[in-house]
Amino acid sequence: MARIGLVAHDEKKDDLCRWAADHRDKLSTHELWGTGTTGRRITDATGLSVGLLKSGPLGGDQQLGAMIAEGRLDVLIFFIDPMSAQPHDVDVKALTRLATLYDVPLANNKATADAVLAFI
Repeated sequence: MARIGLVAHDEKKDDLCRWAADHRDKLSTHELWGTGTTGRRITDATGLSVGLLKSGPLGGDQQLGAMIAEGRLDVLIFFIDPMSAQPHDVDVKALTRLATLYDVPLANNKATADAVLAFI
């Protein structure tokens, strides 16, 4: 069982919810963690159990980063909106830096998330 972090920018939350619904059976065999709004939306859309952290801008991104640094997260699925500036861009960069530093698979879009999920 992998510990999977789930987060998405506002304009990508629907995409992540659809992806999670498409992979509900496989995701149900893993431990899921999500930032507040994203996690709640995934639970509402799929019925999956998602451990809820704070909303991303309120510290949820940093909580996921801490989980990575402490070895408590195996995969990060982070659907990023490349077309919008994010007010908490520094937090987003820190989270992606930690995933890279600690060699945690990081999926930023559906195609990569599909590939990562196929291997866990």
